[in-house]
Amino acid sequence: MNDFRASIAAAASGMQSQAARLRHVSENIANADTPGYRRKAVGFEEVMQGGRATGLVGTGPVALDPGQLPQVFDPSHPMANELGYYDGSNVDLVVEIADAREAQRSYEANLKLFDQTRQMSRSLLELLRR
Repeated sequence: MNDFRASIAAAASGMQSQAARLRHVSENIANADTPGYRRKAVGFEEVMQGGRATGLVGTGPVALDPGQLPQVFDPSHPMANELGYYDGSNVDLVVEIADAREAQRSYEANLKLFDQTRQMSRSLLELLRR
């Protein structure tokens, strides 16, 4: 039963990590037109416990995209400098939509693993009852 528990824990940690990634992608999309907004990216790392690998995955620290912000020309904008430019957002909607689809598919794969493990454990318990 420990193997089943480990499989379910691994799938659950994967789903939690992909959900966190999807939250950041949603934040990026929502702020695509916010002046001065830098794209947020989250990485994944293996969860360690007592210096040993657990087989689980977690989210790493949130990193801001260090790329240069585009300069937008709009002299009437309240944040415009004396030349009429202000810092735009470095969010690329095509990249964000691709990241959202990837996170969704990874979440679904972990959900499928979770469901298959649950079905296997149910089948095992039915066999043991006989």
